[in-house]
Order: sequence, then structure tokens, then C-alpha cells
Amino acid sequence: MLNDEGHADFAASRAYYAIFYVAEALLLERGLSFSSHTAVIGAFGREFAKESVLDQKYHRYLIDAQDLRNIGDYAIGQEIAEDQVNLMCGWAEDFLRAARQFLKG
Repeated sequence: MLNDEGHADFAASRAYYAIFYVAEALLLERGLSFSSHTAVIGAFGREFAKESVLDQKYHRYLIDAQDLRNIGDYAIGQEIAEDQVNLMCGWAEDFLRAARQFLKG
């Protein structure tokens, strides 16, 4: 909705947080909790991507989504394109499906 109404920067931020919270939930399932985005991203890479517990693309989604969110939230003179946000929303949906499948065991 945000993207459709011309607020790509805000939409990118929300898509990133959807991905980030999925990663946090998966880490919490393993009893791991972190206080920074960088720590969550690194731990997700170690716990899930490096060990091939989940496809490594999910770690890439997390990293790339954070980069886009940082542009949207903090960069002056740079904008997030609508198609980038649509891609991020697809990543979030894919990541959530994979997490649900993983948690079902």
C-alpha cells in the first residue's frame, strides 16, 4: 500500500523490518537474542546460511534489504525505486514461507 501511494522509502523500511523480524524469530527459536541489526544479520548468517540450514539466499535478502532500507531512511539525494520495493516484498514473503516451513520441522 505504501509503495502504491508513492512512499517507496517507507515501504522499503517496512519490507526490511518484515525480513529482519523473521530472522530474529528464527534466532530466538534457537535461544539467541541480539541487541543490534548487525549482530542479528551476522548470527543469522552463521546459524542458518553458513550451515545450510536454510538457503543462503535468505541471508542475502537480509543484507540487501538492510542496504535498501538504509538508503530509504538515511540517504539524501537517493531514492528507492518502486520495483525495488516490490522485489523486497517478494523476498519478505518468500522468507516468511521458508521460516514457517522450518519451524514446522
